[in-house]
Parts: sequence; structure tokens; C-alpha cells
Amino acid sequence: MKKEKRSWTVEEKLSILKEAEQNGIVQTCRKHSIYQSLYYNWKNKYDSEGQEGLKPQYVKHNEQEISRLKKENGLLKQIVAEKELELQLKTELLKKKM
Repeated sequence: MKKEKRSWTVEEKLSILKEAEQNGIVQTCRKHSIYQSLYYNWKNKYDSEGQEGLKPQYVKHNEQEISRLKKENGLLKQIVAEKELELQLKTELLKKKM
């Protein structure tokens, strides 16, 4: 029989971390049927990155990709605006010559 892979939300992970601080790590891990290594993994990520560290990896990668694309989009808009300004100046200069 296959074990079903569980997933935890950020809120659930936070509540487990807080509960472990109050009631003890061993007791909390047994109550929620998780390994202590998983608890320490969550704790280290929370200590180093805050709540962002508790998000699933695929969510973090998507957010990083979105922010990178936003920066790239801003840069491309700036380039297009500069080219448009350049064209306007050239058009005005041509009108003045004629």
C-alpha cells in the first residue's frame, strides 16, 4: 500500500513551529506524525528566510521568474520609449528642412 504524500500550507507549518516551541519538539512531531528532521528543516528555512522560506519551492521559483520578467519588461518599455522619442526628433528635423 502506497503512502500518500502530504503537503502543508505555510500557516500549518507556522502553527506546528509555534506549537513545538511551547509543547516540545518530540511531542509535537508525534502528534502531527512528522519527522523531527522535517521540523528542523522548516525551522531553519523560517529562521533564514521568514515565511517566504516555508512556501513550496515551485511557488518561490514562479515569483522569482515573475519579478525577473517584470524587470525585463520595464527595460524593454524604456528602450521602446527612447526609440519613439528618437523617431519624433528625426521627423521634426525633416519637417524643418523642407
